[in-house]
Amino acid sequence: MNDWPEGWSGDNRGSGYGRGSASARPESARVMRQVRRGATPPPGPGPSAPPYGAGVPQQPSYTDGQGYGGDGYDSGYNTGQVYGGGGGGQGPGRQVRDRPAPDWRRRIKWTAITVVTVLVVTTVGTYFWADSKLNREVDLSKVIERPEAGEGTNYLIVGSDSREGMTADQKKDLHTGSAEGKRTDSMMILHTGDNGSTLISLPRDSDVEIPSFVGSESGKEYPGTGRHTKLNAAYAEDGPELLVRTIEHNTGLRLDHYVEIGFAGFANIVDAVGGVEMDIPQDIKDKKSGADFKKGKQTLNGEEALAFVRTRYALAGSDLDRTKNQQKFLSALASQVATPSTVLNPFKLYPTMGAGLDSLIVDKDMGLFDLASMFWAMKSVSGGEGTSMNMPISGSVGGNLKWDDAKVKKLVEELKNDEKVTVSGN
Repeated sequence: MNDWPEGWSGDNRGSGYGRGSASARPESARVMRQVRRGATPPPGPGPSAPPYGAGVPQQPSYTDGQGYGGDGYDSGYNTGQVYGGGGGGQGPGRQVRDRPAPDWRRRIKWTAITVVTVLVVTTVGTYFWADSKLNREVDLSKVIERPEAGEGTNYLIVGSDSREGMTADQKKDLHTGSAEGKRTDSMMILHTGDNGSTLISLPRDSDVEIPSFVGSESGKEYPGTGRHTKLNAAYAEDGPELLVRTIEHNTGLRLDHYVEIGFAGFANIVDAVGGVEMDIPQDIKDKKSGADFKKGKQTLNGEEALAFVRTRYALAGSDLDRTKNQQKFLSALASQVATPSTVLNPFKLYPTMGAGLDSLIVDKDMGLFDLASMFWAMKSVSGGEGTSMNMPISGSVGGNLKWDDAKVKKLVEELKNDEKVTVSGN
């Protein structure tokens, strides 16, 4: 029985297996693609593929594992690049880009800026911290009838026997005794200029005239009477201002700055810097100062250093030999403070600065740069670039040391003109 409409048969249905076809014939031509593996056969005569159904274009076949042969289409199935480019089988939909090379010039620039900023902030902070610790107690404007200023800079460096702030145990350990008040234990003039530095010790027993002066506390004027006494008596009578006035009057040399340090401060600085190496030329034993040294090189701590610079009774030249030892030690101390191991080590630099600045008494016009210049000048003296000497002495009068007037005049003239010193001292 033929269920097809009249005029339709299996022969006249053609190859139209399209939509709506009721044929039971499988539509294999539409369902299965022809996949050809291997190389594409060379072109040439041969049987052509059977025609496809009407309206169905011929489908390309795989030929190279990357797409359908010859038509430029690439499905991406064989490379794993189904959902996007970027390649390399990195996963569906993920695009991987090359990371840019580091910009080293920029990194170096910002590192340098950071380092400079830290250094500037640290330096400025240290400056204001140190400046605030200076004890500017001496007012040189109270000094009257001052000589004219010369070339270079002149510092008066004073070591006092002040025991202020010391405990009973410290006084015992440092052999200072318990005398009230304070006196000058050492006095030096340091000249700095273009022709090197000169360090001149003024023996405390020097015979000087006390001139007219204005009291540092009372403001009262005291006329000069021609009275002669020991130099350290001027300090005991009216402090730093009268001492400066007396030295200027007896020498004719203007003093630009004043620096003073007491017993405890001196010892603290030496300990903070880690001790100072000295080459002691002879055995020294002095019960009064506590000195007990053997000849040769050794590192002195604060207590030992103070005993060394105070010793005079065990020395042949007494006070004159003591001033020479003081010069040697202070120059060595300045050299030790200025070494890279101290300056570049904050764990040593700040304690040293703290100990020194807490102990120093300076004039009101003294700045940190002036103080640094003083230390560098003292260092140059110890390095052989400067001169150290005692004030020239011609003899004694009334138990006091008398200066050599002619040599002192020549020395002061050379210092005022910042010339190389040719005068020798004792």
